[in-house]
Amino acid sequence: MSDRTPTRPSAPPGPGRLIAASVVLAVAITVPMLVWTYARTSPELGGIPFFFWYQFLLVVVSVAMTAIAYKLVVSHDRDRRAAQGLDRQGGDA
Repeated sequence: MSDRTPTRPSAPPGPGRLIAASVVLAVAITVPMLVWTYARTSPELGGIPFFFWYQFLLVVVSVAMTAIAYKLVVSHDRDRRAAQGLDRQGGDA
């Protein structure tokens, strides 16, 4: 006889984190397309025209936003697997 009581799987997570990840990625993709926001040379930063340092800043911000979206999707997947009673490799727990 086993001392373990079977646990009921919890409800699967809602789409909230996936929607948030989509919004974060949409912003990271859309902002660089808004050329009118950075099609100028002033203000300069250390002698570097605005266009160039703003583009570099967008790269760094986009990387951070992509990392945030990744963490959101991974945590959603982890919770979904736990709700289904699956382990990390996709087999039964």
